[in-house]
Amino acid sequence: MIVIENLCKQFGKLQALKNVNLTLSAGACIALVGPNGCGKTTLMKSILGMALPDKGTILFDGKDIKNEFAYRSRIGYMPQIGRYPDNMTIKQVIDMIKHLRHYPENQTDKDLITRYQINDLAHKRMSTLSGGTTQKVSAVLAFLFNPDVYILDEPTAGLDPIAAEILKDKIMEEKAKGKLILISSHLLNELDELITELIFMQDGEVLFHKKTDDLRNETGEAKISKTITNMLKKQMS
Repeated sequence: MIVIENLCKQFGKLQALKNVNLTLSAGACIALVGPNGCGKTTLMKSILGMALPDKGTILFDGKDIKNEFAYRSRIGYMPQIGRYPDNMTIKQVIDMIKHLRHYPENQTDKDLITRYQINDLAHKRMSTLSGGTTQKVSAVLAFLFNPDVYILDEPTAGLDPIAAEILKDKIMEEKAKGKLILISSHLLNELDELITELIFMQDGEVLFHKKTDDLRNETGEAKISKTITNMLKKQMS
């Protein structure tokens, strides 16, 4: 569904992406992990069209996304920190995004609105919300328009345990529908039951991209965090 070829991006002297090549297929739930500053955010923003690569191509369903915009309507994006107009209420923000997306109201996915009881909070202004509630709003907006692809940046950060479990259940339901899901997270233990593939980045490069079953077989470890540690030891030896 998404093919990335020889992608490079530089910010001043910092080489954020170095000849990144990846194939992200429909039906996969992929963890994008690595240390801070490794290029994860730049890669996600490049897919979203929010960062323009210096070199290379990104194909979405076989079409180059350069100078294209329509493909973005097929992506649900949940940022690590959602930023919304302080003076608007939750309802006003959701209504505004609905208006901008021109998506049929009867086809929207209101599941998380119900599970997070957002209608009970709809009158609250964004400036008054806790970080966890703002994160719930971001989750609602990411899933509201039934996209084919989800890009989720630290999706459970700031959520209480119950809210985090609700979101993980929703991700698993969307994975079962054959959606492509890309998750960036430092909370590796929370990903064990979700992901089918793992991409590890370091210094702007992809060190490895493997299926989680293959990682477990190669390392003899059940936990994703330990499989990564073992793979990195092999890379360094």
